[in-house]
Amino acid sequence: MTSADTPRAARPYGDAARAHASGPAARAAATRPADPRAVALLPGALLPGAPRPAARTDDPELAARAAELVRDAVLGDLARRVVAECGADVGLVGVPELLPGRGRGDEGMVLRHWAGTRADLLHNVAVPAGLGLGGRALVERAPTWVPDYRAATTISHHYDAAVAAEDLYAMLTVPLLDGATVHGVVYASVRAVVPFGDVRISAVGALARAASRALAGAAAWSRERPRPAPARALTPREHEVLRWAATGRTNPEIAARLGLTCNTVTGYLKSAMHKLGVRNRTELAVAAREAGLVR
Repeated sequence: MTSADTPRAARPYGDAARAHASGPAARAAATRPADPRAVALLPGALLPGAPRPAARTDDPELAARAAELVRDAVLGDLARRVVAECGADVGLVGVPELLPGRGRGDEGMVLRHWAGTRADLLHNVAVPAGLGLGGRALVERAPTWVPDYRAATTISHHYDAAVAAEDLYAMLTVPLLDGATVHGVVYASVRAVVPFGDVRISAVGALARAASRALAGAAAWSRERPRPAPARALTPREHEVLRWAATGRTNPEIAARLGLTCNTVTGYLKSAMHKLGVRNRTELAVAAREAGLVR
């Protein structure tokens, strides 16, 4: 069995304009370089010796555009570095977006950046929260991995055709976290059945942390509010019980209105609290409104 625990030593995150390795995978990963002017807009710019902006702009449209350029440069470079520095055959980055036909509290992501792919079946693919390995990492906010994606029993298999077209087996996904905010998910995939060891997981995690820091800086510089992490999808009944609880109804009142027992209502509320990461009814109501689940 081939070892998956032999990445190159990771270098400090930075210059998106250089290709950091040789060989077919690295050459396939090298795409157009990031614009140093865009990266230099970020406070404490990642490029050594990069020029600093003389003054901060008050034009919100320009600031948002600058932040978008930085995000694209950082995330595109992240996909390339996963291949060049961590021994992966394919690097992908999913960006949180509100997917068509889904509510505000049930977001997902779209695979917007890639390196090392042979086809385009994984390009611009929508991944709802909870689906596939990346959707699971998006919800759980923790690294997830499988030695053989196609044989894994712990994930959904909505993307098997695209994964098979790329001849991918082992896969690692790491969320890009900044506090409670998820800026995206980075994938490291290998065209072999291999175990992921601590060294490789640590190497990809280090790149993810550096990218998250850069993205947080870009958002702060542009005075944007980053998207909140998507909540785990509630079932229709959980949503219905939550909607009544948010109006101040007691459990017996909700039970009588919906034809349920009090214990059943309590169970639905506890499940909703767990999915939204809150501890009591007050926090549940606030979180539900912020997520757009109730009005």
